[in-house]
Amino acid sequence: MNSEAEVSWLEIRQFVDEILFQSTQKYLNDVEIAVFKGCWEGKKYEDIAIALNLSSKYIQNDLGAKLWHKLTEALGYQVSKSNFRQSLLREREKRKSVLRTISVNQLESPHYPVPLDSHFYIERYGNESLGRTLESLCYEVIKQPAAIIRIKAPRQMGKTSLLDRILAQAHNYNYQIVRLNFQDVDKIKFESLNTFLYWFCVYVNRELNFAECIDDFWRESTIGSKISCKSFFQGYLFKQIDTPLVLACDELDVLFGYPEIAQGFLGLLRSCIEEANNRDIWKQLRLVLVYCTENYGLLDINHSPFNVGQSIELTEFTPAQVEELVRRHQLNLVDDLVSQLMAIAGGHPYLIRLLLYHLAQSNSHNSADLQKILRDAPTDAGIYSQHLRRHLGILRENKKLASVFIQIINQPEVVKLDPLIGYQLYSMGLIKWQGNRAIPRCELYSQYFREHLSQYVYE
Repeated sequence: MNSEAEVSWLEIRQFVDEILFQSTQKYLNDVEIAVFKGCWEGKKYEDIAIALNLSSKYIQNDLGAKLWHKLTEALGYQVSKSNFRQSLLREREKRKSVLRTISVNQLESPHYPVPLDSHFYIERYGNESLGRTLESLCYEVIKQPAAIIRIKAPRQMGKTSLLDRILAQAHNYNYQIVRLNFQDVDKIKFESLNTFLYWFCVYVNRELNFAECIDDFWRESTIGSKISCKSFFQGYLFKQIDTPLVLACDELDVLFGYPEIAQGFLGLLRSCIEEANNRDIWKQLRLVLVYCTENYGLLDINHSPFNVGQSIELTEFTPAQVEELVRRHQLNLVDDLVSQLMAIAGGHPYLIRLLLYHLAQSNSHNSADLQKILRDAPTDAGIYSQHLRRHLGILRENKKLASVFIQIINQPEVVKLDPLIGYQLYSMGLIKWQGNRAIPRCELYSQYFREHLSQYVYE
């Protein structure tokens, strides 16, 4: 069994998140987390109370007592300050042993969002000092009246998997849910703001399975399409439901290519959220916006949702998270496996999962197999060939984009990025920011595109 020294605070915090949510459908709040962290570090109640500026009696008899009661209910046996460490470590090891029984047939393709019940989903941490996951933060925010959650990250970094979990949680709260992927919208719907907003109302109404009566509210020629849209929500939709409505907008970047539509629609969303200050009916609305970048083109963000609400930015996996994924794939090839994965793929979630999937699928448990995969990775014979060729095709269709990227690969310290070029490369996931400097996201991209782009750019 793992010793206490081998289990980090963040690992034990994530484990407690999992077992408490299974038991109560709730996570610890920030004060409870601080008390738990203090106890985990071996501090006395008096010291924890001083740090939190609370009374020692309140920490011990109220917060502490409730904390141990929750853990007792979750584990099914008595837990206290004196035995909680051993109890949690023992339970964690027991559940790990169950996880080890996963067969090769239960592996999940990394090409799709991670299923809700997956053992391979890795939660992200926002506030590492408290160990609060971004997931638990989003679950709390979505309960707030007129809430906005903005999820930003390059492609294949886990945005959709996180969105799936937020909406599943909203479903557990018995909220109404409408999910819209802007990649699925026909281009003809972007001909004008009136056309788009009318279609938007039709879509939301049908997703909620209500009778169609949009024309009773639509007065584009007299009051305008934006007010018609708000009137439809306020005068009809919200009156049909008695629970909050979560509107999830995925691939929102599509709108940035239509400045008039983007400004009108996003300005409308901001106006609807602000309306909650004056009319309680608008407090039912919750927004989850998912996009790749903060390069909004001509959009005035002061009249949009992009400078309000809860911002969530998904970053790369840390070495500890990669190590956890290795464990969940039941791989134990070499001591420096994690460092080798990080060296070639960085912490890119998709690249890491794809490599581990291939290792686990082939049941490879020797260093030679791993070295061959790593050696072939930046070539057209490797496991990433389809992924790399897709990016190569996009770059070759835009010589300026390709030229800037090869400069970043060869001389990142001297490249001054045009904002639009930076947006495109970041959205594709090819670069990341190191201060004000753009650098290749990982060594895999540097090696592959240095070979496949240099001749094309300079010919």
